[in-house]
Amino acid sequence: MTLTQPTLSPALATWLNDNGYASEALNQPGENGDSALMKLTRAGHLDWMQELLTVGVDVNCRNRDGNNALWFACFGNFYDAIDRLVAAGINIDNQNDNGATALMYAASAGKVDVLQQLLNHGANASLRNLDGFTALDFASTQAVWRVLKHAAK
Repeated sequence: MTLTQPTLSPALATWLNDNGYASEALNQPGENGDSALMKLTRAGHLDWMQELLTVGVDVNCRNRDGNNALWFACFGNFYDAIDRLVAAGINIDNQNDNGATALMYAASAGKVDVLQQLLNHGANASLRNLDGFTALDFASTQAVWRVLKHAAK
């Protein structure tokens, strides 16, 4: 049985080439170990991100810091990207090299809507980072604290 190369749109193939990624090795790391999926997610390119998900990239690739693409979706407040990554099976509770999760990041950055979205998708608010802190410990605003306190009940 011969495996066929995924068919990518010409625009995505050009972007991959221009950014140092090979269309025949879609999970390969680039800068800082970021995969093409991570870089596209960070830039908010939802159509190309979805195209990579459709052809079966590893949604759970991690960069040198141990973050997956969900971290970048949360960083950019890309709510549709968060939904698409979760639907594709991303590890919503991925802990990076410091033990931090995307939920902890959202709490520390005061991103109430991102935080609520992650909780709605089942993110675990009880996880602890390497220093023993939970997302509640990182609550940077009263609104974040209230959402996390309510989630803990």
